Amino acid sequence: MHPPHVDAPPDAPVSPWATARRGAVVCAALAVPAVLLTALVASSWHPLVSADGDLARAAHRRAVGHPGLTHACRILTDWVWDPTTMRLLCAAAVVWLARRRSARLLALWVAATCALGTLLQQSLKALVGRPRPVWPDPVDSAHYAAFPSGHALTATVVCGLLLWLLRRYGAGRVLWLTAVAVAVVSVVGVGLTRVWLGVHWPTDVVGGWLLGALLVALAVVTYEHRYGAPHVPAHRPERQP
Repeated sequence: MHPPHVDAPPDAPVSPWATARRGAVVCAALAVPAVLLTALVASSWHPLVSADGDLARAAHRRAVGHPGLTHACRILTDWVWDPTTMRLLCAAAVVWLARRRSARLLALWVAATCALGTLLQQSLKALVGRPRPVWPDPVDSAHYAAFPSGHALTATVVCGLLLWLLRRYGAGRVLWLTAVAVAVVSVVGVGLTRVWLGVHWPTDVVGGWLLGALLVALAVVTYEHRYGAPHVPAHRPERQP
């Protein structure tokens, strides 16, 4: 005889406070290096400035010696991964949320986070006032102060928010993996192009990545803790005879 089938008990619900604690740990893990790096850049800490200069000079020499690759980097950074392009992607997601999902609060939350990223980068640029690299034979140009990289910060914020939305609304495995790959390539790629083109120091890019990730983490943790995740019916296996 076969023993009677007993349904497996449903997974115990995760406490909102436990989720909030994990989110707080993630935010702290991003906030500490972001604040430390900002302080070191603002104080022009010599070992950091020296390492930045060595890496930037090495990248610039290669950029000058490889004009074809440099031209491709300019196209990517000026059109594909440009902050305006990224903000347009975010705006499209906001419109989709408001019209297709009737999630006006979430749409407003995403739009506000993206806008806050722009405000954060501009404020820090003004406060830190770090000069951009200057070369006798530049391959590109940029305006305003260097730290943090607006391209890196904006790409991190927008890609992070879009990944959050895909996960929140149950994207399939193929779509999810594809989106993660595109996001990683975009965030890492835009940072590398900014250093390659000689318009940012490496730590400008690292600062943009850290600050952007911190902003996304704060937005996600705060929203999920306050309003909760959407209900997605769990798949229950069929009962065996």
